Amino acid sequence: MLDIFLNGSATRTCDGHSRRDVLKVGSLGLAGLSLSGLLRAEAAGAARKGARAKSVVLVYLGGGLSHHDSFDPKPEAAEEIRGKYATIGTSVAGLRVSEKLPGMAKVMDRLTLVRSGAHNNDHHETATNWVLSGRFGTPFGDYPAIGAVVAHEAGFTGTVPPYVSVPKNPSFTWELGKSAFLGGRFESFRAGDPNQPNYLVQDLQPPGGVSAARAERRESLLQAVDGLAKRVEGNDQIATYDEFHARARDMVLSTEARRAFAIDQESEKLRDRYGRNTPGQSMLLARRLVENGVRFVTVNYGGWDHHGKIFEALDKKLPEFDRAVSALVEDMDGRGMLDDTLLVVMGEFGRGPKINKDAGRDHWGQAASLLFAGAGVKRGFVLGKTDKHGAFATQRPVSPADVAYTILDAMGIDPRKQLKTPDGRPIEILDLGEPVKEMFV
Repeated sequence: MLDIFLNGSATRTCDGHSRRDVLKVGSLGLAGLSLSGLLRAEAAGAARKGARAKSVVLVYLGGGLSHHDSFDPKPEAAEEIRGKYATIGTSVAGLRVSEKLPGMAKVMDRLTLVRSGAHNNDHHETATNWVLSGRFGTPFGDYPAIGAVVAHEAGFTGTVPPYVSVPKNPSFTWELGKSAFLGGRFESFRAGDPNQPNYLVQDLQPPGGVSAARAERRESLLQAVDGLAKRVEGNDQIATYDEFHARARDMVLSTEARRAFAIDQESEKLRDRYGRNTPGQSMLLARRLVENGVRFVTVNYGGWDHHGKIFEALDKKLPEFDRAVSALVEDMDGRGMLDDTLLVVMGEFGRGPKINKDAGRDHWGQAASLLFAGAGVKRGFVLGKTDKHGAFATQRPVSPADVAYTILDAMGIDPRKQLKTPDGRPIEILDLGEPVKEMFV
């Protein structure tokens, strides 16, 4: 999204920007300027030799899913560790998960479960940027998210954006997982909430319903941006405006792009199967998007930060998760999409092994459970272990760099490739990590 700052003297927000004085060009709708920032990816596109996946769906569990109460239960541990849920068998012999996940229990034979996700950071923003980029940095995002790298390297085909977040990028106090030094042209396209009645993607609506007054205002804003673009040189977010403006307009008016986001074309039965809520409809939209050529979709599914009364929260959250994710796995598998789409489900960390004084679990970077499916990932496979308390990974720890490396490698992108910062400084996409080869057939 292109931000233009009109007044430098106003009160600043926590990210240093003025809420009153920022013109969000992506909200212009008719012009589709939030899309034009992505179109540079077409010029950067290249053939991806050896790619196992053509698309990635990342279901991001912001806040940190409790592995104890989901995919790594410890039924033999003391009550303050094991929690209140019993376990149930799954479609994989010997594998048990939380009783709150009956739908997932049925589809575990189509997934790889990694029980040994591990790093050493318990801070939301820092850990989130780490796991979404594969590189450790500040909480403010020094390195581009995996989706932005995919947009940069895999390129742009047709008139759908290469990188989409549903409903928007992850955030706590500010937006996370952004394109960093790659610039605004590789930011995600924010799809909005597909569970809203009469859901429409604002920037993909044709101009038919726009009033004369609104159209005139938008044209005035466009002229202002055009004038600014001519006066500013070297600004990454503005310099390519003229080059890709026409393509952005094409996207706005294209039936291809509108069809990709047209979730109302799905049957009522299938929409019910996913769940009539934001996470469920977001995952259904993600399936539509990758079917229609989007390369990387992040489903931002937050609300897992349960420091207090965790079981009251999970009594509601886990069934919602269970329904939506199991539906996504079944739906993609039934359509043959798991042949060339990589599905990843993860958060920034797990939760602490002991229930705290507020009946919750605190941040815990040393252990977490992750799910993978598709694009050659083994079916019905479990990788890694934690100790008897679920506190530490004791077998095959998988780091954020390993996850990022695995995703990029599956997309045929060299994780060691050097990218250039705006000042010409070379930076490797990843400085650490290795592919998790054990997961693949």
